[in-house]
Amino acid sequence: MESPLLQIHQSLNAKLGDFAGWAMPLEYPAPVGGGTLVEHEAVRTNVGLFDVSHLGKIEINGAGAKEWLNSIITNDLNKILPGQAQYSMLCTENGGVIDDLIVYLKSDEAILIIPNAANSADVFATLNNNLPLGMKIQNRHNDFAVIALQGPVSAQVLAAVGLPVELNYMSFTEVDFLNEKTVICRTGYSGEHGYELLPTSANAAKLWEVLSKEVLSHGGKICGLGARDTLRTEMGYPLHGHELSLEISPVTAGSSWAVGWQKNRFAGSDRLREEQVKGSVRILRGLLADERGIPRAGMQVKNSLGAVIGEVTSGTFSPTLKNGIALALIDSTIGIGEQVLVDIRGRNLAMSITKLPFVPSHVR
Repeated sequence: MESPLLQIHQSLNAKLGDFAGWAMPLEYPAPVGGGTLVEHEAVRTNVGLFDVSHLGKIEINGAGAKEWLNSIITNDLNKILPGQAQYSMLCTENGGVIDDLIVYLKSDEAILIIPNAANSADVFATLNNNLPLGMKIQNRHNDFAVIALQGPVSAQVLAAVGLPVELNYMSFTEVDFLNEKTVICRTGYSGEHGYELLPTSANAAKLWEVLSKEVLSHGGKICGLGARDTLRTEMGYPLHGHELSLEISPVTAGSSWAVGWQKNRFAGSDRLREEQVKGSVRILRGLLADERGIPRAGMQVKNSLGAVIGEVTSGTFSPTLKNGIALALIDSTIGIGEQVLVDIRGRNLAMSITKLPFVPSHVR
């Protein structure tokens, strides 16, 4: 699969990687980028531009669309109004997470869902198999691009190209830009003030050209998905396949805030309510290195006696903290401030359990 911006990334000599069958940029060389560390810092201090067109796009239309979808996904769509977006999850009846996603509520009859690339087909199939008569679902994965503009200067960049910036967090609008409709949402995956734009695939290159020129003129960077991963890890944001999966529930992953417990029923509600009452054996925690070392996903977490108490789900070097950080599923009896050991190829790295996020959030 190819992003509609692939030729542009190739012309910039981006390092490409495979993301669920999509060739996507990992990082860019200077001067437009400069590698993951430079691109990460640009988002934290200035502005960065990402292509995340590999994300899925699913449209649901028809009378009762909101009510029907609300009976399936975890979060409560009654908490938001048309023109607002919401983070949610689609679970199995066993409480495992098929995918986490963003739901754009256009109206009670029209909804746009943005799932992860790797799970887009599963989300579509799950919803389609339960679709009531008279309702329509469309897989629009290749019809739109997704461009993320993230960082404290992102509003200035949007304003400079004539796009609206006065949006509340998790709110969106649709505008006419470059002779086509483009959706703009005040959201992102970096922990900074930011926006995500959904132009048509045919219009994506024009929008990217306008935005990238302005980003670079403001001293920002074109960013790859390497920086996107270090940014989200610093914020403690889950990534499906790491912190969420068919085996890792929202309760275990510390994502209960995205569950509408007051709803009568949704997919997996019985199992999740049972887990919420009983408590999880393991829970997601943040780990901060007390000495030099970089933890990685899959590494064992031990207590001071050497007993295995968990596993790292995501680990990296934090460009902001200049330190090793990790997200890990560990014994729920281990509390904030306690020290644990991460087995790095036979060497025990001392790390402290830390409250998430690792760095302050500036999304609002």
